Amino acid sequence: MRADLPVVPDRDTAREWLSSELQRPEYAERESLLMRLIGWVLDWLSRIDWPVAPISGAQLGITVALVAAVVLLIAWLVAGPVRLGRERARSAEVLDSDDARTAAQMRAAADAAAASGDWRTASIERFRAVVRSLEERVIIEPRPGRTAQEAAADAGVRLPDQAAGLRSGADLFDGVEYGDRVATAADDADLRALDAAVTAARPGVAV
Repeated sequence: MRADLPVVPDRDTAREWLSSELQRPEYAERESLLMRLIGWVLDWLSRIDWPVAPISGAQLGITVALVAAVVLLIAWLVAGPVRLGRERARSAEVLDSDDARTAAQMRAAADAAAASGDWRTASIERFRAVVRSLEERVIIEPRPGRTAQEAAADAGVRLPDQAAGLRSGADLFDGVEYGDRVATAADDADLRALDAAVTAARPGVAV
């Protein structure tokens, strides 16, 4: 730490650093816990006897490191679990447990969404129709909580020639439904082709 650093972090500066860090969007998802932590830290900062005269480089280093450690600790406590939750959500279940629609009904929903230019809904419903069709044909057994990737892997064992397409479809579904991918007409067209190919395929028979 340099001894000639020009800025000594007074109480207001330290509070500003902390507030700026905590304005990041990911912290909003844990607001209740976050507000308690903010209150505790700001109260702690207000109790510190901040120096009014210049301090040495070593003292400055300790002060900056202490404030930074507090901010990083809160970031780890709050943002870490949020990011982990997001990663887990990227491969959440493909079929809702209370969704009793048939594959034909899901295809109809996808067609209606595509007709209106809603490619996100069209893509999601189209891949769900693929998975529901696989269950209806007993290619895979219905299983609550199954993810898109698990459905693709299970079906790929029975339909090896479609395994790559199913994996790509699962990636698309996860990206659109749980990630930041923006669906397009081309994505819907690819899933239409996947649906047709999987429907035509028979276990153990190349198509």
